Amino acid sequence: MNPVLKRLRFRRFSTVQLLIALAVLLMSAPFVEELEGGKLILSVLFSLVLLAAVFAVADRKRTLIIALVLAVPALGARWLSYFRPEFIHPAVFLVCALVLLAFVIAHLLQFILRAPVVTMEVLCASIAAYLMLGLMWTLAYWLVDQATPGGAFAFNTDLGRQSMNGFNGIYFSFITLSTVGYGDITPVSRAARWLAALEAMTGLLYVAVLIARLVSLYSRTESRNS
Repeated sequence: MNPVLKRLRFRRFSTVQLLIALAVLLMSAPFVEELEGGKLILSVLFSLVLLAAVFAVADRKRTLIIALVLAVPALGARWLSYFRPEFIHPAVFLVCALVLLAFVIAHLLQFILRAPVVTMEVLCASIAAYLMLGLMWTLAYWLVDQATPGGAFAFNTDLGRQSMNGFNGIYFSFITLSTVGYGDITPVSRAARWLAALEAMTGLLYVAVLIARLVSLYSRTESRNS
């Protein structure tokens, strides 16, 4: 093979890098949103997460192409709706991003379930898949809120008119995924309540299945070494 082509060959990101991108987005969201230009910063961070996710699961050329085909309209719609909201509805970005996140999560789970041993990549993929589940439901709640403004969720606080855009959606999603539920945000519509119930069930099943899988892999490795 030509040496130049060898150097240009695609090398996928590790799940460690994806996990770092997710951690930066989720930890900075409550603080950045209140700053001037905070929404722009969050859009940049979210775009970086999507790109990191695409390259983290693209272990084959075909997977990379499919992921890029899904990522381009999601990113394009996000930035077009940000700079020119009159041209495109946010729902277009939300639907495209949901499809992309579902594709990435499916590939991460496939990687975890097919792994022969527990490695740092497997552990990071497990955590990243969990965080991306919360991010996927964040977008789903935002989409439902866009479809029925003011009628999908009830905010039991005295902070005025609020929406599921931004940190509110992230907060509610991860509180529901972990089955904590403080009651400050309540799903009201049928779609919102069903999404919340489905996310809670997914969170419980994910942790149970993941722990069983990792313990099984670890036990198999120990038996081989003994």
